[in-house]
Amino acid sequence: MEKAMIRVRMSMHDAHYGGNLVDGAKMLQIFGDVATELLIRHDGDEGLFAGYDKVEFKAPVYAGDYIEAVGEIVSVGNTSRKMVFEARKVIAPRPDINESACDVLEEPIVVCRAEGTCVVPKDKQRRK
Repeated sequence: MEKAMIRVRMSMHDAHYGGNLVDGAKMLQIFGDVATELLIRHDGDEGLFAGYDKVEFKAPVYAGDYIEAVGEIVSVGNTSRKMVFEARKVIAPRPDINESACDVLEEPIVVCRAEGTCVVPKDKQRRK
């Protein structure tokens, strides 16, 4: 099935809570971008996100973290596409060393997993 990946750095603008903690909804926004790419690759159309069946927040995300989000279409219906997503922290800041130090993590940290369904109306599907 189709797969897609996006990598983004969380900025101070993304920090929503004390201690530069990023709102969990940011991961869902990133998953939405991954889903859009998957639909374009599969159907030639951005489609619509119908809803999440499951969302699990596994670890905190902070400003400065690099997040790699992956998604995959796991089931295809007439208009629906079931997808699974995972977001992993791959680089983390090290303010204990200095204000610009960062570490590439040896093992990425899973920060969020989700399952959801997107829809591409029949008249919008361009690839079969």
